[in-house]
Amino acid sequence: MSKDHSYTPNYFWSILTMKCPRCRRGSMFQNGHAYKKFSLKHIFDMPDHCPVCQQKYEMEPGFWYGTGYVSYALTVALSVASFIAWLVLIGMSTKDNRIFYWLGFNAVLLVLLQPWLMRLSRVVYIRFFVGYDPDFNKSKPKEFK
Repeated sequence: MSKDHSYTPNYFWSILTMKCPRCRRGSMFQNGHAYKKFSLKHIFDMPDHCPVCQQKYEMEPGFWYGTGYVSYALTVALSVASFIAWLVLIGMSTKDNRIFYWLGFNAVLLVLLQPWLMRLSRVVYIRFFVGYDPDFNKSKPKEFK
């Protein structure tokens, strides 16, 4: 990885690759992706601080409880998107069971994507509180008390 801090990492790419909100370079999770191990007990293994800028991830006890709201919003958005895609590609009718097929498809999709969505909700949630700092190596990380 380059030590050149003169460029600004892309905002959306840093969310999708689950990077620190302050420097957009350090990884927020110890494992590279949510599906690395079949056991989900290590899905939220996070370092205490960003390895690049030293931003503390859990800023106060119970900080991550708010991710439930973000996860819910992401799940609803994904369900609406899959419904629209199903409606456009396959269609809906009152004369057959296509709505039930979509419900089954959507349930399987959400179950399969849940580990990734839970991680993504943490990444999005912390960005409400910690913004990008282009001079992160010259200033102190944001702290809550």
